[in-house]
Amino acid sequence: MSAESRCKVERNAERYDLTAPSTHDSVDDYLLSRWLGHDDRAAEGYRSLTEWFNKRLLRASYDANGRETLATQLDADHAILTGDDDLERAELIDVLAAAGIDGETLRDDMISWGTMRNHLNDCLGREKGTPEARTDWERESVRIARDRTADRVREALGALASKDDLVGGEAATVEVQVQLTCGECPRRVPLDTALDRGYVCAEHHDRVPSEGTP
Repeated sequence: MSAESRCKVERNAERYDLTAPSTHDSVDDYLLSRWLGHDDRAAEGYRSLTEWFNKRLLRASYDANGRETLATQLDADHAILTGDDDLERAELIDVLAAAGIDGETLRDDMISWGTMRNHLNDCLGREKGTPEARTDWERESVRIARDRTADRVREALGALASKDDLVGGEAATVEVQVQLTCGECPRRVPLDTALDRGYVCAEHHDRVPSEGTP
């Protein structure tokens, strides 16, 4: 397939040599996994996948030119390049130019959520089933946040391992747990446990379900 006949996602994934986390075989495999909610993930939308792709593109360009790739730096630069503040964007493009990075080209190579939608639906030929009327969005939001945190930690571990600062970091298993602390006492409990039983602290919450409550 010629470069002209491929979509922007495919062209730029190859151009920037983008890779997925080590748990997946390819960028497309990873995008589909997140979109469809595989691997115990909550299904995600086009916008969050678009943001991931564009930040991956930023990271690849920065790595190639020796610019800092901490998550906070990528988040800030991505927000500026995709935002509406022309002055702030022009200043960043000047900073990038000094590092040997063509910021205008980088911005042009970023994709829109519509492009991501077309890639998943048309290029990859996949469809997402209609969600049930009732959605458990609160729990899904927590799970998405944990998945993203784990992905960032894995990326950081891989970078540390490549610098010989953490031997074996690239192969380590990352587990993210959310701990809740009672607002009235130091009692701590894992979020999953609190959700299962319906309360954080039995001593300081007066609406604790009784043992007979289903």
